[in-house]
Amino acid sequence: MNTAADSRHSALDSKEVYARLYGEPLFAIPQDLYIPPQALEVVLQSFEGPLDLLLYLIRKQNFDVLDIPMAEVTEQYLEYVEQLRQSNLELAGEYLLMAALLIEIKSRMLLPVKKADTGEEVEDPRAELVRRLLAYEQMKQAALDLDALPRVERDFWIAHAKADLHIEEILPEVCAEDLRQAWQNILRRAKLHQSHTITREQLSVRDHMSQILRRLSTTEFLEFNQLFNELLQQHTADATAVVVVHFLAMLELAKEALIAISQAKPYDPIYLRLAYRQPAVPA
Repeated sequence: MNTAADSRHSALDSKEVYARLYGEPLFAIPQDLYIPPQALEVVLQSFEGPLDLLLYLIRKQNFDVLDIPMAEVTEQYLEYVEQLRQSNLELAGEYLLMAALLIEIKSRMLLPVKKADTGEEVEDPRAELVRRLLAYEQMKQAALDLDALPRVERDFWIAHAKADLHIEEILPEVCAEDLRQAWQNILRRAKLHQSHTITREQLSVRDHMSQILRRLSTTEFLEFNQLFNELLQQHTADATAVVVVHFLAMLELAKEALIAISQAKPYDPIYLRLAYRQPAVPA
């Protein structure tokens, strides 16, 4: 039953299959197939510029940068530039400028050395090129060192984690004593913010002197305590200030010899009387 399929597979195996297109074998190369010339190019070495190429040629052959064999290095450099010029003329322009510099340095080295008029030694024609090569090599090595450092999303990844945590707030316990102390603090602060008005009370010593004289004119003797007790009953709001002024008025009257203050013996009551009135003599 599989005789036809077997014969078909044997016929395909006898022919050379170059490729398969959509699963179907191709037994011959298509004549109208276009292959771009750049598709078959093989890049052996890529350089970032003329200095990079020149430094590669020097380091590859272990030449001393401070003593470059210009003839050999220039020859190798020109071979590479010629290959580059055939494939990409625009890119070769920058390399051609360095090639001209190398040829100039090579030509200057072939000429006899002529001392300067000042007697100083003439600078080596390769000196400027050596300085540029050393500076370029230093920057290139620094770039390689930076590139070797671990880099995020290239050498390692930063871990991100999200934790769905529910934090319950625990409130402190409050006792009755804490509440009482808080209330006392509020009362103390309230007293500090109380507003009060200070008024000046008009109290006249002369006026109180007249009051004492009128009081003594109606009696022969007046006890010291009785004088002030009557005054306290009349002035209850501002008794302290009135008593002080009344006492000063009494002292002022005694000073002016208008009243007399007497006491029979120690610890006896003190009496006041008018000085210009003689006390009655008992019969």
